[in-house]
Amino acid sequence: MATPPRLARTMLFVPANNRRMIEKAAASDADAVCLDLEDAVPPEQKPPSRALAARALQQLDFGRRTRILRINSLDTRFAYRDLIDVVEAAGDRLDLIMLPKADGAGAVEFVDRLLTQIGIPVGGSIGIEAQIETAAGFLRCAEIAAASPRLEALIFGPGDFAASMQMPASGIGEFDEHDALYPGHRYHAAMLTLVAAARAHGLRAIDGPYGAYKDAPGLERSCRIALALGFEGKQCIHPAQLAPVNAAFTPPPAAVAHAERVLEAYRQASAQGKGAVSLDGKMVDAANVRQAEATLAKARAAQAEGRERK
Repeated sequence: MATPPRLARTMLFVPANNRRMIEKAAASDADAVCLDLEDAVPPEQKPPSRALAARALQQLDFGRRTRILRINSLDTRFAYRDLIDVVEAAGDRLDLIMLPKADGAGAVEFVDRLLTQIGIPVGGSIGIEAQIETAAGFLRCAEIAAASPRLEALIFGPGDFAASMQMPASGIGEFDEHDALYPGHRYHAAMLTLVAAARAHGLRAIDGPYGAYKDAPGLERSCRIALALGFEGKQCIHPAQLAPVNAAFTPPPAAVAHAERVLEAYRQASAQGKGAVSLDGKMVDAANVRQAEATLAKARAAQAEGRERK
């Protein structure tokens, strides 16, 4: 089953119990808004927050933004009712369920089965996103990616991943003295594994948040690393992060122009019966064409979104 096309450069987290923040997020420049019942909500407020999340979904206009609900992890007493209460009340206004700390295929299958029991058909209105943020999730990334036809994306969670691995870290996805000591990028193996598993199964790959929302250079560096590894977007914890992250994951005009030249050069070569051609001193073949087509598809999606919001 093909994954529904969704623009996913930016995903803005908002606490499910804060109506004002949800209202602002619904009118923001985010491609997706995630109503968070997990980390952003204290344990004693989680049960009443389900009704607040459902009402926000029912009453607010999110426009073209993807509407996501992050439930609590399956090792808590909250996850079952998170899913049942909100989906039964507002499932027709919800696009995705985000499953945190997915540690194996069984976790995704559990959410899939509950959605079926509620009456949401496979291929229906609600998909699943799985967060890879534990050692077990990292080791089982491939089986998680293949767990359900409802699954649409894998998302890296640097904060909980560091905790699960007992890696010292001063923040969530940030750069500190430990990164300076390590000869490379400390999360490279997990991030690349996630992207490979996602792409092998036709899923989106989303990077986790950068906690220091006032650190513009650090955020830019984090985006550049994620983009280089094949991620198509990043979670955001503050509205100030939306503009730079949107920009980072939108192909710049120079890249779009080059992609168009690649396709034109290859079309001309094909018309002459050639499988490859030289462009700017470099060989262009079918692999370059696929890269160019991906670049143009992202650019067109971003342009369409920009026109819709004007």
